[in-house]
Amino acid sequence: MDNNPSSSRTYKKTIERNRRNQMKALYSKLNSLVRHQSSRESVSLPDQLDEAANYIKKLQTNLEKMKEKKDSLMGTHERPNASMSSGTAMLIRSPQIEVHEVGSALDVSLITGLDSQLMFNEAIRVLHEEGAEIVNASFAVVDDTVFHTIHSKVEDSAPSCAAARISERLKKFVQDANSF
Repeated sequence: MDNNPSSSRTYKKTIERNRRNQMKALYSKLNSLVRHQSSRESVSLPDQLDEAANYIKKLQTNLEKMKEKKDSLMGTHERPNASMSSGTAMLIRSPQIEVHEVGSALDVSLITGLDSQLMFNEAIRVLHEEGAEIVNASFAVVDDTVFHTIHSKVEDSAPSCAAARISERLKKFVQDANSF
């Protein structure tokens, strides 16, 4: 570049014009991403930026609320032994199990807290290992308690022996889990 002042001034003007065009394109892109309350004619640049900032803050607030709701629904929010959530104490529940034998049918009722979701899977595994056929398995969640129900059929020459063996194994498993 030569030392000509008019050439230098032209170069600076070109750079400034390019910068303004780039900023205008970026403002336009930002404005297109912001949901507008109503379609107004033209909004000044400072108002557009203010509207975008408010929109982003609103999205952040909504995101935090949704995360809290998800955590409460999934049961993953922090819960020490007696923390407060929504004004009620959330206690970690010790698992309980009941096994009922009716002929070759075996009904297992397992009650756990939200913190013991793997107990259900382990009960299913024990039943499979013992040769029981799972007919139906379901669960229901009420507050911080999960009620699991497993209906199975014992295929054995002596179903009452198999049922007693399965019942003892499941009860020992739950008892061992309670001791931790």
